[in-house]
Amino acid sequence: MNVNEIKYKTYIQILKEELMPAMGCTEPIALAYGAARARDELGFLPDKVEVFVSYNIIKNVKSVVVPNTNGLKGIEAAIVAGIVAGISNKTLEVISEVTTEQKQQMRDFIKNVPIMISALDGKEVFDIIIVLHHEDDFVKLRIAQYHTNIVYIEKNGNCLFKAEEAEEVEEIKEDEVLKENQEESNLTDKNLLNLEDIIDFANTCNLEDVKFILAPQIKYNMAIAEEGLNNSYGANVGSTLLKFYGSDVRNRAIAKAAAGSDARMSGCEMPVIINSGSGNQGITVSVPVIEYANELKVSEDKLYRALVISNLVAIHQKAGIGRLSAYCGAVSAGCAAGCGIAYLYGGGFEEISHTLVNSVVIVSGIICDGAKPSCAGKIASSVEAGILGYHMFMNGQEFKYGDGIVNRGVEETIKNVGRLGKEGMKETDKEIVKIMLAE
Repeated sequence: MNVNEIKYKTYIQILKEELMPAMGCTEPIALAYGAARARDELGFLPDKVEVFVSYNIIKNVKSVVVPNTNGLKGIEAAIVAGIVAGISNKTLEVISEVTTEQKQQMRDFIKNVPIMISALDGKEVFDIIIVLHHEDDFVKLRIAQYHTNIVYIEKNGNCLFKAEEAEEVEEIKEDEVLKENQEESNLTDKNLLNLEDIIDFANTCNLEDVKFILAPQIKYNMAIAEEGLNNSYGANVGSTLLKFYGSDVRNRAIAKAAAGSDARMSGCEMPVIINSGSGNQGITVSVPVIEYANELKVSEDKLYRALVISNLVAIHQKAGIGRLSAYCGAVSAGCAAGCGIAYLYGGGFEEISHTLVNSVVIVSGIICDGAKPSCAGKIASSVEAGILGYHMFMNGQEFKYGDGIVNRGVEETIKNVGRLGKEGMKETDKEIVKIMLAE
């Protein structure tokens, strides 16, 4: 692929946008980011807080530990962390610098300041509205579509900022912020992604154009994987895998990816490089590929090109599914990791496309029921499927057209998966939230 092609530049930009550092599960961190930004505009610590969130935000924040809070969980904790200790210009690392005093202030704030949380039942799957009050002043801020996309800020009834596509937030219960079926605003269109061109780009790209994006992924994500193995977090899925299933490269790749999630879902204060808005997906799409690269002793260049494939294949799948869904994002990432591993073994389009189809149809039924320790188990199953998908092809086996959601060719199968995750699982998503909120 020529470096001057629009497609080449688009692929670089997509990697820049989708691979960024975050500390903590990204949905609570988005809440903390919005709260910190609203507090900056208010100019005071608020004396009353109102939070309105879509059901998927409720689902993904309810059970996960917010880092740098001494073990606090949930929407309230994320909002208060942002208000008390957030540094808004650090975006998804907004609560990476928290003092001991601030951690105590968070608990005092929760005890003393009324915080009202309500569900938004609108079109937007990703939707956050935060209203901070101080005496007669108030600030209203909205984030929609993805984690850092502030679309509206208002202070004392005066609009301070409005995204071009957004409308004023007049009625909280109505979803009027963005036009229906609009692409994610301010992000690069992903319609140019396809597997054949992804492989071409990986083979021919100037590595200096991607190294600065991928090097932190190698450093950060492997570090949190090792942390998850060396210490006790969550359900310790990673260390359980190593204890009972051995330490060959296949199991190490699965276990280390799971261990990174073990740590991250239980409040580990180490950053990760995310993929498609998710730290778990960022870990899953990279750690197994890095582990195999180390085992095979491939060149650094080969590793970077394999990571280009795994990251872009995951992004390609998620583009059709959407940021949040009842479809578990670890599936897309684990199957994409299988594609990166196939590339490390010398695979081209045929090997990688069959790896993806074989693997994705095995685990595409895994649901997302929010961020919590069991994500590590889902990651393990998805990475295992990714590796199995490759080994199936090398053994002369494949799932064929007409087998369930398998279609003619890899791109049509990816479209089927997107349709399943975005449209087919809408009602599943609602039922999951109802189950989670039933106490």
